[in-house]
Amino acid sequence: MKSFSFVVLLFLFWLFLSGHLEPLLLGLGVASVALTVFLSWRMNIIDHESYPLHLSLKFPGYFLYLFREIVKANIDVARRVLRWRGASVSPQMIEIPLLQESDLGAVIYANSITLTPGTVTISLSKDSLTVHALSKEAASELATNAMSKEISNRVFNQ
Repeated sequence: MKSFSFVVLLFLFWLFLSGHLEPLLLGLGVASVALTVFLSWRMNIIDHESYPLHLSLKFPGYFLYLFREIVKANIDVARRVLRWRGASVSPQMIEIPLLQESDLGAVIYANSITLTPGTVTISLSKDSLTVHALSKEAASELATNAMSKEISNRVFNQ
C-alpha cells in the first residue's frame, strides 16, 4: 500500500509540474516514476517515517496551530525589537526534555521551534533539545512543552 500510494502521488506530482497529456509524454512520465520508485525500493529508503502518508490528513490541524504560534511569536519579537511597552531582549539557552517517542515527532518538534520567530533549536539529542530563545518568556513557554503536547495530540494522537 505504501509503495502504491508513493507511485500515485509521485505521478500526480509529475503530471502537475509537466501539464502535458500527450501519450508520449505520459509514457515518459510513467517511465520516470517507475525508475524513481525502483531506485527508491533498491536503496530501501521508503519507510513509514521517510514517507509519512498516514499523517498527511492530520497535518492541516497542526499547521493551523503552528501558524497561530508563528503569528504570536512575530508580534512578540517585533515588540522586543522596537522595545514597545518595556519589552526587552534577554537571550536564553535552555535544554528541554524531549517527550516525543518517534524520530519523526522529534524532528517535527525541533523544526516547529525553529520556524517560530525568536527561537532556534541548536541541537537535538535522544532525550533533549537545546534551544536558544530571544527572551525569558519564550524560554519559559517552551519549558512547558505545550508545542510537544500539541504534536502528540494533533499529529500522532497519543
